[in-house]
Amino acid sequence: MIRIYEFDALKPEKILNRDIRAEADVEATVDAIIADVRARGDAALLAYAEKFDHATLTGVRVEQAELDEAFAASDPEFIKTLQMAAQNIRAFHQQQVHKNFVMNDTPGILLGQKYTPIERAGVYVPGGTAAYPSTVLMDVIPAKVAGVSEIVMTTPAGPGGKVNPSILAAAVIAGIDKIFKVGGAQAVAALAYGTESVPAVDKIVGPGNIYVATAKRKVFGKVGIDMIAGPSEILVLADATSNPAWVAADLLSQAEHDKLASPVLVTDSHTLATAVQAELERQIPQLPRAAIARASVDANGKIIVTDDINKAIDAVNTIAPEHLEICVDDPFALLNRIKNAGSIFLGKNVPEALGDYFAGPNHTLPTSGTARFSSPLGVDDFVKKSSFIYYTREALGAVQTRIADFAEHEGLHAHARSVTIRFDDDQ
Repeated sequence: MIRIYEFDALKPEKILNRDIRAEADVEATVDAIIADVRARGDAALLAYAEKFDHATLTGVRVEQAELDEAFAASDPEFIKTLQMAAQNIRAFHQQQVHKNFVMNDTPGILLGQKYTPIERAGVYVPGGTAAYPSTVLMDVIPAKVAGVSEIVMTTPAGPGGKVNPSILAAAVIAGIDKIFKVGGAQAVAALAYGTESVPAVDKIVGPGNIYVATAKRKVFGKVGIDMIAGPSEILVLADATSNPAWVAADLLSQAEHDKLASPVLVTDSHTLATAVQAELERQIPQLPRAAIARASVDANGKIIVTDDINKAIDAVNTIAPEHLEICVDDPFALLNRIKNAGSIFLGKNVPEALGDYFAGPNHTLPTSGTARFSSPLGVDDFVKKSSFIYYTREALGAVQTRIADFAEHEGLHAHARSVTIRFDDDQ
């Protein structure tokens, strides 16, 4: 059963157990897999598909025929849902596109910044305890909007050697360029270093288990990554006016993801706290993934009761949750007081699942308290920005002594000389 705590009695570091560092055996396993993929390429990928996914493959590329078959066999209504969701996601992320700028207010000086898409992005899509076509849309569409030249997706095949058809249908709608039947740390290694079939990419995005997260951390520097994602989290900030059945259902929407997921309620109402506690016990047995939800709620779930809504907001900002629901009558009154949250769901009619699938904002979000300093996946993750500078000779001459003085104060005389030499009579 989920436990109820008084916020003032909890030290901040004790609110949630969010240490996402891998155990030593995970580190060793991932190191070995990365080394093996670098050494043996496709042969290693085929062996790991057999070992971990029980999939006997002759090649790792998803061919066009399999894509066409999956799309044709999909429920037309589900295809329509995917298309509507994709349209919403595309429209939202188009608002994130930055414009290049130029500053030329001073005669002879031109300064600016330009945005350039990365050349090739790799998208990892999990395929373990559940299939996530939503991840395909959320991770691919921002890259498309950003203008990435080539998008490569990896996802594990099932025992029959086929990829989940819903994932493939979403890939068709999102516009994936290449798809490979590779999962786990071996997929991350293949995307980072390349194999005979899988091209090396510039950046890897997408969620995964502890092996995937550890592999992403280890290849960072060779390639870019979006984030090191920990288990899923939801925090519901609710007052006495909230419906306890709705709150419990929203907590379970994340608890069913993973036994390590963290469902948390923060409230200033003891009455709501005990009612939600009872509702969780009523609803958990009704879920197909009840065992997972039960483990999540019992091990990582918390109900935190505060004296008032102000302290409740303090608790939210301390926790810095991945998903935050504000279930009060006037959520906009609290919005600007929220400093740390990945995605914010405003009001009692906005369950977290709306953002997971359909509304448009990205569902790849910072976890483990990293919302204190990081942001949801978006167009910015797929572009680089470069500054540029232009000075005429006259403009440089007007400031040459200032630059030289600055350089010499730092003891970098060659820096100074690189400016003044342009104005020496004998040069």
